[in-house]
Amino acid sequence: MKEAILYEKLDNDYVNCNLCAHRCRIAPSKTGICGVRENRSGTLYTLVHGISIAESIDPIEKKPLFHVYPGSKSYSIATVGCNFRCEFCQNYDISQIRHSDGKIRGHSSMPEEIIARVVRTRSKTIAYTYTEPTIFLEYALDTGMMAHKKGVKNIFVTNGFMTGEALHEIAPVLDAANVDLKSFRNEFYEKQCGGQLQPVLDSLRRMKDLGIWVEVTTLIIPTLNDSREELRDIARYIHSLGAETPWHISRFHPQYRLENLPPTPLETIHMASEIGKEAGLKYVYSGNVPGDEGENTFCSHCGRVLIKRYGFYVRHIDLRESRCPACKTPLDGIYESYLDDL
Repeated sequence: MKEAILYEKLDNDYVNCNLCAHRCRIAPSKTGICGVRENRSGTLYTLVHGISIAESIDPIEKKPLFHVYPGSKSYSIATVGCNFRCEFCQNYDISQIRHSDGKIRGHSSMPEEIIARVVRTRSKTIAYTYTEPTIFLEYALDTGMMAHKKGVKNIFVTNGFMTGEALHEIAPVLDAANVDLKSFRNEFYEKQCGGQLQPVLDSLRRMKDLGIWVEVTTLIIPTLNDSREELRDIARYIHSLGAETPWHISRFHPQYRLENLPPTPLETIHMASEIGKEAGLKYVYSGNVPGDEGENTFCSHCGRVLIKRYGFYVRHIDLRESRCPACKTPLDGIYESYLDDL
């Protein structure tokens, strides 16, 4: 165990956790909503520091991050636990396992060991993903600082339900994030996720202000968040963050507690894509639709195909020093000298 950061001690050995927007008030011998931060006699501990439940080498497109070293490898790690209870979670078997049996699952994997594997596999980034990285912030922070010393970038794949304090803690080593904007209705967040909308919107704004590269994903679920009006609200908000902010519109497939709903019709995905473009977004993508034209990256000025994809894999990159070879328009994102080596 390791003593947690971002908490305050209260009377009678209670503590207040200030890591995520729940700001749990935790009684002695109890954990917060995430299930992995425990109050022991008035001191808050993280139970998952150095204990990963999943490690994998993924294409960075799987995160999805399409404007950070396209076609590169991302070393991905997670611990058990989550501060949400999404009815449609695709990783519920690890995000919610702590609540099913009370045990901390996983294996020892200390930051220095992770960095050694990252270097050995020539991964360009470390993605803190699969579950919510906010709840293992100490682990991510220690690993992230070591990663930067090796020239490796750090990525959060997050629900965005974090406090400003947590974001400012991780910001110096956080290079990019894909944030789930699951809906633009607070009722959806309360009923489907066990959270609220506003903290997510606040996190998105703060990330942009801090200079973190941000991409946004919305999983479109039939009957729950697929109305034209709501999709327009999401697109307009993303545009307010900056027209260069990519929007990934992802197709829902029945899973976990929403197996009664059908997959998202392709027509809905394409409708949302048009809404995003009408809102002025430069980069709008179709997710979970292998072979769809919306997987590709187009020049925002002349429309030339710059990056061609199929599923999670890049098939072709047509860039010159991160610019369109035809009209010389820069492609927004994080590339540095990476593309020069392809």
